[in-house]
Amino acid sequence: MSKEKNLKPSKELPLGFVDRQEKELLIRDFIISNIKGVMTKYGFQYLETPSFEYTDSIGKFLPDKERPDQGVFSFKDENKWLSLRYDLTAPLARYVAKNYLELPKPFKRYQLGTVWRNEKPGPGRFREFLQFDADYVGTKSLQADSELCVLISEILEKCGLSKKDYTVKISSRKFTDKLFEELKIKSKEQISTILRALDKIDRLGWGEAKKLLGEGRKDKSGDYTKGANLNNDQIKIIENALKSKTPESEDVLEIIKIFKDYNFENYKFDPSVIRGLEYYTGPIFEVNLNFEVKNLKGQTIQFGSIGGGGRYDNLVSNFGNFDCPATGISIGLDRLVFALMQKKDFKIKTTRPVVICVFDKKKNKEYVGILNKLRMSNISSEIYPGEGKLKKQMEYANKIGSPAVILYGDDEIKSGKVTLKNLESGKENLVKIEDLANEIQEIL
Repeated sequence: MSKEKNLKPSKELPLGFVDRQEKELLIRDFIISNIKGVMTKYGFQYLETPSFEYTDSIGKFLPDKERPDQGVFSFKDENKWLSLRYDLTAPLARYVAKNYLELPKPFKRYQLGTVWRNEKPGPGRFREFLQFDADYVGTKSLQADSELCVLISEILEKCGLSKKDYTVKISSRKFTDKLFEELKIKSKEQISTILRALDKIDRLGWGEAKKLLGEGRKDKSGDYTKGANLNNDQIKIIENALKSKTPESEDVLEIIKIFKDYNFENYKFDPSVIRGLEYYTGPIFEVNLNFEVKNLKGQTIQFGSIGGGGRYDNLVSNFGNFDCPATGISIGLDRLVFALMQKKDFKIKTTRPVVICVFDKKKNKEYVGILNKLRMSNISSEIYPGEGKLKKQMEYANKIGSPAVILYGDDEIKSGKVTLKNLESGKENLVKIEDLANEIQEIL
């Protein structure tokens, strides 16, 4: 009888997921702090909803319906299907319906949360990412839609971008509704397929999106996506319509008028802005970066959209007889961080502890005494947490980027002082314990 092989688990991540290291996370924290400041200034309330919802509560609005489970990660629990949220808007609609009588109208909320998409991953397309949303629920006023574009712009500029670095593109679903009437298309499934195809123009280019409007498209991996089965004449009508430079729908004209009241000029009318989610009913917007970035392979690419949104007046009414028009905007924070790290030199200082080296475990009380003095002075510090002689402890301190080590062996104990070694300069000083915190502050 052969012995079973001792199979070890893979150290690789599933496709579409990524480990994020400290520098990226600190920059993300910086962006989040700016977001919270702007949202407080604009009068929004902070909200958090669970990661899981009942599958029928979040609906079936995802662009990539060819994927299993309608693009979401799901499992069955006590005969009901649960899904990880794919955005923050559908859970908001559920929350508003549940708390409808208690909430002010309009209800202004913002949220930061992880979302998951069971879609085919690709360059810059993750299955798990952090998203920021701001929404007005309970108002038809286009003042709300306009202010969402203004506040997103303020956030981007607080994070270090200039006006030339980004553009807010605006359009309206009324544009595509009129287009579908002209094309005599009434099938919801076909309309959904067309919207998904048009939403990919920015990423794939018109030539590839055109295939999705026709019979279908095979990508580089060989996967085939079924198209909308439009004929050449219908596709030509769409192509000509997307070249329009003048907004005709009243909602877009009204928003542009309000932009003037704000002296907001960093926008562009662009009918090719579609937004793939089906629940949009009116004005839609997209936030695009105008500068080039390098992807993980070092190739220079036009990064494009980092977020967007629009009006969804019928989503809350899915839960009952609620007249609750709404509008919202979102930003993919991980995409924004990825781009900003290449555009801007963030002067974010990482804090590393001063390491107290261990010469004799019996002297632990003395080491803890030094540690407490440093921490009381708000100095990041630690007693070497591993095992090993001085050489190994020094290697550890250098590898973590510690600014200094403290040596407190027999000679130092006899003198009543410690040796403070600056790991950047290599300089060593004998320092009284009561003066140690001040000496370290000079190094930091």
